Amino acid sequence: MNDNDTRIIESSGNVFADLGFDPAEAEVMKLRTEIMIRTVQHLKSQGWTQAEAAHHLGITQPRVSRLLKGKVEDFSLDMLLTLATRAGLHPELRLSA
Repeated sequence: MNDNDTRIIESSGNVFADLGFDPAEAEVMKLRTEIMIRTVQHLKSQGWTQAEAAHHLGITQPRVSRLLKGKVEDFSLDMLLTLATRAGLHPELRLSA
C-alpha cells in the first residue's frame, strides 16, 4: 500500500474489535470508553473545578485530571460505573443475544 491508496473499510461498530482485540476484551474496552466519555461530559456540564469534581466523586484531583484526559487504561469498568453514579448519572446494564 502506498500513500495514494485509499480504501474504505466498513466498521463493525467497535473500534477495538476493528483493531484486532479479542471480541470480549474489545466489548469491555468499548463500555469503559463510553462510560468515561459520558461521565466527563456530565462533569463538564456541571461546571465543577477539578477539586470540586474530586470531592463529589470521592477521588483525588490528580485522578480527576486523568479521567478528564481520557486515560481509560487507569480506570476499571467497576470504577467508571462507580464514578458515573457518584457524578449523578444512572448507569444501566443491558444484555442482548
